[in-house]
Amino acid sequence: MPRVKRGFKARRRRNKVLKLAKGYHAGRRRLIRTAMNAVDKALSYAYTGRKLRKRDFRALWQTRIAAAAKLNGTSYSRLMGGLKKKSVDLDRKTLAELAVNYPEDFTAVVKLAGN
Repeated sequence: MPRVKRGFKARRRRNKVLKLAKGYHAGRRRLIRTAMNAVDKALSYAYTGRKLRKRDFRALWQTRIAAAAKLNGTSYSRLMGGLKKKSVDLDRKTLAELAVNYPEDFTAVVKLAGN
């Protein structure tokens, strides 16, 4: 039985990892074992980061809404509670956009919430 040199498939797999490691420094870019570790870690951080980004943006929106609500003489919780009672379906992203770029419209929303 002839021996198998594992040329094509293994080379393709290694080149795929090295392509992902492009831009890394020193051996993390050139050495396959080090590059595999670096790429695995980077991919896991990227996955986690995609989840954390949602959390970070929600916190940012809440902070912006709270600051604008204070300028209009109410608190964040009273504003959100009032909007919920009036069945106003504006999400936090839209409210934060209103608060930053259209303050007079945000003031109208606060008045609609009854605060």
